[in-house]
Amino acid sequence: MTLTIRNLRKTYGRGTAARTILDGIDLTVAAGECVAIVGRSGCGKSTLLRLLAGLDADYDGTLLHDGAPIAGTDLRRGIVFQDHRLFPWLTLADNVGLALADLPLPAAEKRERVRARLAAFGLGDYLDAYPKAISGGMAQRVAFARALVNRPSVLLLDEPFGALDAITRTHLQQELLALWQAEGLTVVIVTHDIEEAALLAGRVVVLDQHPGRIRRVHDVPLPYPRRRGDPAFGAVHDRLMAEFQDDLARAA
Repeated sequence: MTLTIRNLRKTYGRGTAARTILDGIDLTVAAGECVAIVGRSGCGKSTLLRLLAGLDADYDGTLLHDGAPIAGTDLRRGIVFQDHRLFPWLTLADNVGLALADLPLPAAEKRERVRARLAAFGLGDYLDAYPKAISGGMAQRVAFARALVNRPSVLLLDEPFGALDAITRTHLQQELLALWQAEGLTVVIVTHDIEEAALLAGRVVVLDQHPGRIRRVHDVPLPYPRRRGDPAFGAVHDRLMAEFQDDLARAA
């Protein structure tokens, strides 16, 4: 198994100010699987992803990657955020190349890896461009290239398409699916978009909030590529939406 989460608990603050964000999370993500995590704002989705990335080591419970404890960041795990986080004073090639800075590789091999990754995302003619000269969708493609240039086995995505227009988002979702299938990546995607979760994932994890706990895990037994207009896709989408309609009904 690639990622193992056992009895995970994350709390911010101490004493009377302590606030538990995640509690009792148990989940296994198998190699080559695509899992989506959904839930209402504040349920701890992004916190969970940061813990898996090794960006936060202050937690209780067990987090394993291929059986070894997750203790800090690791080149085997790439991450993409909603904000592309490119450095505006660096070219696209240099932004991607930063991810290779600590690898003991010849400079020529690093340049070729950067070129190949940017070319794979349709940006081969923009190596020397700066972030201000490209669109938001192109910038997010650069962020994907940077996350993947180290050839990680796990890709962690924190609402990576949330800031994009609908057409660009659809194109990048298809590119992600093609990449996942071609490279055998293990993907964990946090999203607020139920349709996106049904489109991309083999399983959808629904989190409750205050504190964040796994309410349910839904299998999505649909073949790829999935069509939004397919009745079977609509049925999965409606089943997932029902989780949140129940929340609204209880609140009313």
